Amino acid sequence: MADVSHVGIDVASDRLDVMVLPQAQRFWVANNSRGWLELVEHLRAFCVAAIGLEASGGYERGVMRTMLAAGISVRLINPLKLRQFAQASGVLAKNDRLDARMIALFVSTMPTRPAQRNEVASRLAEIVTVRRQLSDEKVAAENASRLLEDPGLRRLYRNRIRRLVAEIVLLDKRLAEIVSADLGLAGRYRLLTSMPGVGPVLAFTLLALLPELKQMNNKQVAAILGVAPYDFDSGKFKGIRRIWGGRAPIRRVLYMAALSACRYNPVLKIFYQRLATAGKKSKVIIVAVMRKMITTLNAIVRNNVAWNASI
Repeated sequence: MADVSHVGIDVASDRLDVMVLPQAQRFWVANNSRGWLELVEHLRAFCVAAIGLEASGGYERGVMRTMLAAGISVRLINPLKLRQFAQASGVLAKNDRLDARMIALFVSTMPTRPAQRNEVASRLAEIVTVRRQLSDEKVAAENASRLLEDPGLRRLYRNRIRRLVAEIVLLDKRLAEIVSADLGLAGRYRLLTSMPGVGPVLAFTLLALLPELKQMNNKQVAAILGVAPYDFDSGKFKGIRRIWGGRAPIRRVLYMAALSACRYNPVLKIFYQRLATAGKKSKVIIVAVMRKMITTLNAIVRNNVAWNASI
């Protein structure tokens, strides 16, 4: 019986460095369509248990799409987790060959999830990401314009802000078109926005960046967004429970939605007031509201039932 192999692929803009363990076979291919097909042929010679790809700003999309189309299971690895794993393993140096080896060790050691490629969701994710970047740029321009005294500069910034607003509106229309054209996404969008406090921005963000919604339990969905409190205890010391990790782009949007929900969602408003009366700190309260929101939305989508106060 052939040895089960684990493969690590370090992604650069022009090449893919590959390590196959335990055979310790190393090779590289170009990061283009010809190289991707060559990689697939190489990997068919092994009994592969798992393949890891480090997320690399989009340079990994082509090879991941090609391998998934060929029926090869791929894991997309968080760069921060990979670096922490390498440091915990005593590997302080960093280069492409070492990274490929560490990725292979990571997928052979740590629990990972196979990547799922959905073209519509990928387009949504790309637009949602660009929209967030434009929104951040708009906020930065608004903040900078308040300090300007020169009339010409103020006019320049006003024009820039108007342009950014127009581009954001354009992207919102594009997101709405993509979602309305897909029956599954349109149905899920209606379910999400049935909850008071959930607007189009949060709904689009969840559709694009949290496709696992409804496939997880409450603890898992809270953890994946980074709103699950973790113990900070040691021996007799009892520390303050803290949130950690998770998908920050979703959490940022959920935070803004939670602020609105505390005022306009009748259930969450009562929940907020109860925690405030109990003397909880404001940050603790808003995180608790965020956690309740996402677990409720998870139940709504899982049960395919619109929001009601009894959920």
